[in-house]
Amino acid sequence: MLLITCPWCGPRAETEFSYGGEADIARPLDPDALSDAEWADYLFYRGNPRGPHREKWNHVHGCRRWFGVERDTVSYRIARSFMLSAGGPGADADAGPESGGDANTEQED
Repeated sequence: MLLITCPWCGPRAETEFSYGGEADIARPLDPDALSDAEWADYLFYRGNPRGPHREKWNHVHGCRRWFGVERDTVSYRIARSFMLSAGGPGADADAGPESGGDANTEQED
């Protein structure tokens, strides 16, 4: 089980969270101008990298806020969690340690 650090609530078991997908995917600026193929690419295709990866998580059974996590998809180790900026999904606001924005987490076996 993973131990995920919510920037607002602190470390919690992964069962309190819901995975929100890959971070840093920008919504199209002019959605009406996209073709069906471009919409399909935006909605369904993701990188699925092996190694370090940025993700969005929601603290469903806690504060209900969205935040970002940097996680290695091979080892499941979480490097850090951070607040997402108001500028859009996946944007890094990098709050300081006092607000939990750069909190480290560890994996439980």
